[in-house]
Amino acid sequence: MASAEENFPRGGATKSSPGSKPAKPRAEADNLFETREPAVKKRRKSGKKDETPLKNQKDAFKLNAPSSVDILHMKNLKVGTLLLGCVKEVADLEVVVGLPSGIVGYLPVTHICDAFTKTLSSQLDAADSIEEFSSLLHIFTPGMLIRCIVSSLQSTNDGHLILKLSINPKEVNKGLSADALKSGMTISGCVESIEDHGYLVDIGVTGTNAFMPKKMGPDEPKQLMVGQYVTCLLDEVKSNGRVVRLSQDPAAVSQAFAVTQQGWTLSNLLPGLLVKVTTHGLILDFLTSFSGIVDFMHLGSDDPSMYNIGDGVKACVLYVEPSTRLVALSLRPHLLQLEGCVECVVSDRVGDVFEGCRMTAVHHNSGAIMELPDNTRAFVHINHMKEHNETFNPNRLLAQGEHSCRIIDFSPIEQLHMVSLRSFVIYCSTTTDLTLIPLGPTGFCLQGKVTGLFKFGLHVRLTRHIKGFIPRIHTADVVLQNPEKKFSVGDNIKCRVLDLDVPNRKLILTKKKALMETVLPLFTSYSESRVGRISHGFVVAVKDFGCIVRFYGNVKGLVPRGELSSEPVVVPQKLFYVGQVVKVKVLKSDPEQEKLLLSFKAVVEGESDNPKFHFEIGKKVEVKVLSKVPNGLEVAILPEGTPALLPTMHLSDHVSNCTMLWEALQDGDVISDLVTLSCSNQTIILTKKPSVKAALEDHLQTKDFSDIQVGLQLTGWVKNIMTYGVFVEFPHGLVGLAPKMTMSDKFLSSTADAFKVGQTVVAKVTNLDQEKSRFVLSLRMSDVDNMDGQSQARLLQGQKERKVVMEMLSIRDSETQELSQLRVGSKLKATVCTYQVDGSVSLVSDDLSGAAILASKHHVTGLVTPGQKVTSVVLHVDPFTSQVHVSLLPKLLAQKKKLAVGSKHKAKVQYLDSDFAVISLGDMGHLSIIPTLAHPNETFRFESEKLAVGRMVTVTVTSPSSEDLHGLPLVSLEKPVRVAREQEPKHRYRPGDLVTVTIRSVKSLGVQLSLPGDVTGHVHMSEVVESPAHGSFPMSSLKVGTQVNARVIGGRAIRSRRQVYPLSRFQGVFSEARCTRKIFKTGKALHAKVICVSPNRPAHLLLSLIGVHKLEEGSVAVATVCKVVPHVGLLLRLPFGAKGSVSITDLSDCFRANPLDQYHEEQLVSFNESRTHPGSNLPVVDAEVLSVEGLKNGQTLRAYVKVVGEAGIFLRLSRTITGRVAFNKATNYYVTDHSIYTRHITPDMLLTAKVLSVEPESGHVDLSLLPDDTGTADVLPESLGLPLRTRVEKKNRKRTQSDCFLVCTNESCVSEKASAGPARLQVLSGFIWDSSLSALCTASAGLGHDSSEDEEEEETPKKTRNQLEEEQKLAEKKLSELEVELMDPGRRPQTQTDFERLLLGSPDSSLLWLQYMAFHLQATEIEQARAIAERALKTISFREEQEKLNVWVALLNLENMYGSEESLRKVFERAVQYCEPLPVYQQLADIYAKSYKLKEAEDLYKKMVKRFRQEKAVWQNYGTFLLQQGQSDPANALLQRALKSLSSKEHVDLIAKFARLEFQYGDAERAKSMFEKVLSTYPKRTDLWSVFIDLMIKHGTQKEIRELFDRVIHLSVSVKRIKFFFKRYLEYEKKDGTAESVQVVKQKALEYVESKKDEDS
Repeated sequence: MASAEENFPRGGATKSSPGSKPAKPRAEADNLFETREPAVKKRRKSGKKDETPLKNQKDAFKLNAPSSVDILHMKNLKVGTLLLGCVKEVADLEVVVGLPSGIVGYLPVTHICDAFTKTLSSQLDAADSIEEFSSLLHIFTPGMLIRCIVSSLQSTNDGHLILKLSINPKEVNKGLSADALKSGMTISGCVESIEDHGYLVDIGVTGTNAFMPKKMGPDEPKQLMVGQYVTCLLDEVKSNGRVVRLSQDPAAVSQAFAVTQQGWTLSNLLPGLLVKVTTHGLILDFLTSFSGIVDFMHLGSDDPSMYNIGDGVKACVLYVEPSTRLVALSLRPHLLQLEGCVECVVSDRVGDVFEGCRMTAVHHNSGAIMELPDNTRAFVHINHMKEHNETFNPNRLLAQGEHSCRIIDFSPIEQLHMVSLRSFVIYCSTTTDLTLIPLGPTGFCLQGKVTGLFKFGLHVRLTRHIKGFIPRIHTADVVLQNPEKKFSVGDNIKCRVLDLDVPNRKLILTKKKALMETVLPLFTSYSESRVGRISHGFVVAVKDFGCIVRFYGNVKGLVPRGELSSEPVVVPQKLFYVGQVVKVKVLKSDPEQEKLLLSFKAVVEGESDNPKFHFEIGKKVEVKVLSKVPNGLEVAILPEGTPALLPTMHLSDHVSNCTMLWEALQDGDVISDLVTLSCSNQTIILTKKPSVKAALEDHLQTKDFSDIQVGLQLTGWVKNIMTYGVFVEFPHGLVGLAPKMTMSDKFLSSTADAFKVGQTVVAKVTNLDQEKSRFVLSLRMSDVDNMDGQSQARLLQGQKERKVVMEMLSIRDSETQELSQLRVGSKLKATVCTYQVDGSVSLVSDDLSGAAILASKHHVTGLVTPGQKVTSVVLHVDPFTSQVHVSLLPKLLAQKKKLAVGSKHKAKVQYLDSDFAVISLGDMGHLSIIPTLAHPNETFRFESEKLAVGRMVTVTVTSPSSEDLHGLPLVSLEKPVRVAREQEPKHRYRPGDLVTVTIRSVKSLGVQLSLPGDVTGHVHMSEVVESPAHGSFPMSSLKVGTQVNARVIGGRAIRSRRQVYPLSRFQGVFSEARCTRKIFKTGKALHAKVICVSPNRPAHLLLSLIGVHKLEEGSVAVATVCKVVPHVGLLLRLPFGAKGSVSITDLSDCFRANPLDQYHEEQLVSFNESRTHPGSNLPVVDAEVLSVEGLKNGQTLRAYVKVVGEAGIFLRLSRTITGRVAFNKATNYYVTDHSIYTRHITPDMLLTAKVLSVEPESGHVDLSLLPDDTGTADVLPESLGLPLRTRVEKKNRKRTQSDCFLVCTNESCVSEKASAGPARLQVLSGFIWDSSLSALCTASAGLGHDSSEDEEEEETPKKTRNQLEEEQKLAEKKLSELEVELMDPGRRPQTQTDFERLLLGSPDSSLLWLQYMAFHLQATEIEQARAIAERALKTISFREEQEKLNVWVALLNLENMYGSEESLRKVFERAVQYCEPLPVYQQLADIYAKSYKLKEAEDLYKKMVKRFRQEKAVWQNYGTFLLQQGQSDPANALLQRALKSLSSKEHVDLIAKFARLEFQYGDAERAKSMFEKVLSTYPKRTDLWSVFIDLMIKHGTQKEIRELFDRVIHLSVSVKRIKFFFKRYLEYEKKDGTAESVQVVKQKALEYVESKKDEDS
């Protein structure tokens, strides 16, 4: 049977020879102490002499005892060391792996696994393309964590070690055997082959076949490939480890810990395992008998004092050195959340140099920890703490307060930067690391050392890990035949990067002098090789049609034969050779096609015939300024020299920067990164606006009027401002109008103040005029996209432009050069000169000659006198007027405090210009810059809404230090504080005046009135009627426009358009948790009792509508859950500020399993309806136990498990009463290990118990859980395989005939009894049909004796012959009745035996299996119910698909109610795999909806409509779900999607279905319109008419129903169908109409018959 259930392909147990005995595996010495702890005898006397033996004894039982703690060094690595690595780079034939302590190893393509190597070999033998297999990019990704082993250590000529790794499972897992495999282990392997339902995985264990099933369902991962590395969990181990099933579930793998029971030893311990350790300083104990070390780089906290001796923490095995028995662990959090990958693998900060770094800790044998200026931690190795050939002196380093360092690498394992203190590394101008090249890789000059001379070229070492290659043709300008005569190993040479392939780590260099010393531009890309440019290249091929010349990178072009020379060239091979350096000129360039047409002749003859500039909108160009004009710059496009115009307003997105850039640019300046915008009147218009360029690059702009559509969003600029609106221009010459009403969300009195000409805006098309080719725009911020995320980008771009202006001016002017050194926030020492009329102060400084320094009146505090020396802070520098605005405020000069990312601060505007504002962050001492406009389209109605000096704003810190802001913090503006101006009251009314007013409007809570003199009044609803009746609506009697008399009771000035709210607030107490919106309506008068008035808010009244103003014993109140206390109950928040608690036994009148799962915080609850409604006579299933005296012996009740202790199982009977179940009264099984009770009987478990005895005096209650006493199943499952408890009867000296019958169970005894009565069912010996038969074989059960071996049995009194005969007859009668019941086919099963008997006859009946599951669920036996479901799925025939589906649905329901999300997901994936997917999806969606898991249901429906888009039922079910939730609009959108996906023949039925659902759950008017639309298209569909009539009868008015009937009876359909509708019409009128309406219908029927007769005649 076991072999039939095997699901794995191939593999199996190996057969042994008959004569040989299986060799018993010899346990390793490591396992001797696997589960044993040395017993240490405690002594009362303590002293130093006693502690030493204890310590030695403890260490004696440790399998490894490390003596020192140090990081991993390259010199300590040995072949066979197991390490945890992280993939850094992936090349075609090699993987770069980051190892602990920043060590780097290399994984060759041949060290993956045997299956991958075999695949590569077969491809090579077949001479086929191996692209698919040779590239490791498909099976490795950067950041992947792998378990690897050191395969070899190769030494180079200069003494460096090259570390080769292997992940072959046969090497990594060589310490594992089939016997050592245990369920729950995490193991690594590689995919060996791909099967239909999963993968065969090579785990490197001889004789073991590992299978990993594919993950089915909505979250199905991508297909794995042969050789794919996987870290998985041993889900199941069969046949002594010969067959295992694996799981790649990330959640399960990340939470799997190695435990002692799995039998880990030092020979098979693997890196990457998660273990629980006990700390003893830096030496940790784990897995009972192991010790490991953790170095300072792998501590979870920077402070080692956070760990106390004896603490239990989680750790990850980092590496294992088998020869030295050393195990290293890591406490880093990113390794403890082992999800198979690391997020950060590389750092863009590699190569940066930092000054002012502090050395926080020095480890003499390892290195030191550095703290960079931005508080980032970095590690410097001991080799990089000293100069080359210098002795290491840690005291000298510690004596230095600050250090300079450079980041040279990043270690993904430690997530630390590696830095160097060597001056050569820090100050080297031509760095040789590929990651440190600042000017781009190709064309860059490097310094290297020759390491090898070969016939094909030179090997050059650039860094420790990077090598380059110089081909033989590039060793000199001419091809050297013997390079060894010019070069030798060890020579330092200078070369230039010719080609670079970073992913494959290939670097090609050149040593040609002409290429090294060229001053011509370098062609590193096709875009740089523009027409007319001249550059140096080298010949790579000489053909009959010309020469192919190559440049840097992969840029190459063709020189045709006609362009080789001014003289005719017949044989090009005679003039040119491969490797020759040549100078060429570009004739044609096509970057998209990567084609170049070059010429030698044009360079020699100096031809300058440039081809005509090819205009194309959006084309990037470079220009040269010819002259300045009032409206812009006249420029020439390079290199053609084509004239063009760059308008001033197109220099920047910021209007103020446009003028500054125009002033700074001079004739002859070259401007790059421009794009062509339009061409009108043969004049090319250019732009440099970043927003417009981005829109053109993303192809978000339209090219013609025909492309414009309503709702389209475009980026443009203001062309002209008129009184009625603004004209906005877009690329391609398109212009639209934004009327005044659509320019802003606010009221604009004038269009001139809202926008400026040239301002960049975002517009949305709202209307089109196709005839006149015009379109209308909207500039409202509510109509266009929210651009909050681009606000900071615009700010930084604007600051960069101002920086460029300052640099251009400083080059041309010495005074401006002094100003260019100043930055916002710089400190400037100055001398007070004079006071100005406006209160500002002018200053002078020795550092600035000729510049005016001003401090406004807002930035001068106290009295400063002329000649006084002061220190100021710079707020703004104007290079054109040579003015410097400063501040003398002390708080701006204070010491800067540390800022945290995300922190919010109150800021004050200190300086303001048209586009930017300088702010100060409270008392933090920092200045920052913010834009004055948060959105390009932002407008202001009042001046008070704009930013002004002194205004307070709220900002959030995005970056504490931004390089683009010269070190200032980068902040985002939350919202400005707007100050409303006070208004004086305009009326002269006084309280008490009686006036006649006119009602303007009637609101729900008050009335708006018009008083004489254009004054507005308001009357609260409480002032309308003197004493309103309870439940009435006082506002219903008032009408708009009527005049009434009113008395003035107060007044206030209205400062805004905000609604005035009443001063009372409702907060009532209800007796039931019902929806208050259905009970109360706004404006309804109520009588309430004031409970109290809030002291903090006098307008806040606490009211009660039921008159209860305090809580007393017996009071009924509604409460909300404050906290759910596991295994105890709920803490509640009661009315009037009170709190209370509820025990789990008081939650309901009917106990249920997991009683606390249905409650959550802030939930409105009500409990025990029998107590809250004492007179309602509600049914009570589990009566409340008020006292011990209320319990009776023999009473059966249900209770919750409180705890399983040493004395037994304690059940919670009520809040104060607890009962005890002795272990011998808990189960029929014989249990020696009481921990079994703890595992299977959990707290809050619902059990049925029988009261055995009650002691009122002591309050003790003894209970029993035995099936014979409770009538339920045993509390322990049968699957545990425990033996039954035997009840031994002590033999009496004289055994009566009755005793013989009661203890007799053999066949002869039964047959003898059967002869005395009628014929019965013959029962075989030893087979019991029902568990109740055991009662007939237990004498003690009938006599009330306890059969336990621990108690003495009382002497049974001798009975008379008549008594014995009566007992015999009674027993025979019971047996006869039992046999009759067993023969009755209609009898319902009551016990497990009944179910098993019925299942033998009907194994394919899903109904019987579901009843069996329900039987266990009633007894709260969840695991048994799951086991029954699994049995059913294995037993039911595969042909019975519906029966199997029923069981799957039941199992889904079970997991949804009692399981977790993970267990439900696993069952669902299995069901989808074994059944038709669509029914499973539909059933799970229904389960989610019925259990009110609405989010899960909606997510599942979204997946269904994508996967089953052609199924009409899926769309209907999804629509039903949405409408049931009240989501009418999403349902309508879903219908439109369904109509696009389904065929047209299904549209009518689908629309009709959605219309019916709209009638039932949604909007009836929409449903009517849907039916009307369908019936207008298909008027003869009488079935739809009939459905429409049914729905209208249920939801419509009588008038609408009659109109519908009148329409139907006039349809042009057959007479038979019209007759049917007349009958329905008549039935409706007879039921809901009158006699007259009935007569009208009959008359219409007669008229119809007459009309038909006339037509026939």
